[in-house]
Amino acid sequence: MSEQALTGIKVLEFANLVSGPYCGKLFAELGAEVIKIELPVKGDDARRRKPFAGNTPGLERSGLFSYLNSSKMGITLDPKTQKGRSIFLELIKDADILIENNAPMEMERMGLTYEILEKVNPRLIMTSITPFGQTGPYRDYKAMELNIYQGSGYGMISTACFQEPVPTPIKAGGRQSEFGTAQAAAVATMCGIHARDVIHAGQHIDIAMLELMAGQTESSLQHWVLAENEMGGISDPVVQPICPLPCKDGYFFLMCVEDHQYDKFINMIGNPEWNNSELFANRFARAQYVDALIPLLSEWTMEHTKQEIFDMGQAAHVPLAPAYNSEEVVNDPHLAARKYFQEIDHPVIGKAQYPGAPYRLSETPWRVRSPAPLLGQHNREIYGNRLGYSEQELIILSQSGVI
Repeated sequence: MSEQALTGIKVLEFANLVSGPYCGKLFAELGAEVIKIELPVKGDDARRRKPFAGNTPGLERSGLFSYLNSSKMGITLDPKTQKGRSIFLELIKDADILIENNAPMEMERMGLTYEILEKVNPRLIMTSITPFGQTGPYRDYKAMELNIYQGSGYGMISTACFQEPVPTPIKAGGRQSEFGTAQAAAVATMCGIHARDVIHAGQHIDIAMLELMAGQTESSLQHWVLAENEMGGISDPVVQPICPLPCKDGYFFLMCVEDHQYDKFINMIGNPEWNNSELFANRFARAQYVDALIPLLSEWTMEHTKQEIFDMGQAAHVPLAPAYNSEEVVNDPHLAARKYFQEIDHPVIGKAQYPGAPYRLSETPWRVRSPAPLLGQHNREIYGNRLGYSEQELIILSQSGVI
């Protein structure tokens, strides 16, 4: 078996739900040893998030947890206890990286700030992922995905329909800010590892989810900074049609920003007579009368499947794309040909397909090495074999709620 890109790197992950655990997963499946720390009995909150195998809730049945934590070792520990904190510091001594997404105040209360941890391990790279960062007036605010999405301005450029005088903001599905922040955190952490060899010291990496999302809002912030106007959403009134359209088996998305793109689409659907109207003479007219245009386009699209429309669009050089549902993504022949989805055999969930990695390393391959750990699965290996605690000591630590 080939050595992996991050073989030899030791990571502690003291993180919950998505952002920190996904960052840890990226390291684990490139070969780093990642030890995930969960609270005793309760574990990571992701264990209580849908979907559950067989639609039956359980700490070991969450598909979200199983996906985010494959290839890791798992231990339980409560650093809020005096003994738990002492054990945490023992683990830090041998770590290259600590990934955590706890509130800054919480890390301070536990006595686990970077200023304290660097005294234990001066070469430690500590990556802290929080909604608003380690400084600033919002530092101690809690936030959900919704807060970050809207606070970054993303909701306003995601508007599905343009309304005067102001478009109505929306929230896209999923946890985009958390997954995106995790990727940025992984990149920054690897920069810290590289810099450590240059400056011969570790450092604290401060990752703010709000800043990650604010930097991804296309050019909306520049619209305001440079021209003091708000960039329209996906239905900007001066570029039409840009919209989802219904078809026989779902939807596809049409994006004809320029007149020549629209002309190609009209030729593709057979040059209907209604297009000769002055209402649709150019993109500005089409924008004004888009409510009349979309039903006319839909008459044709409803006669075809999304694949038929996509094939015709490819041949005619029209910018459009089928809107896949989850079943279609899982069964996509291109993803199958690249073996994107990976089967993981979990002791409770059983065999299931999970998304793989969006990269291929020819010499130091990415791979799933093990299913997500059961709660406290590696307590004996880490505490007993590595730290030297006896079986009797582990029983006492468990009974006292430390592990």
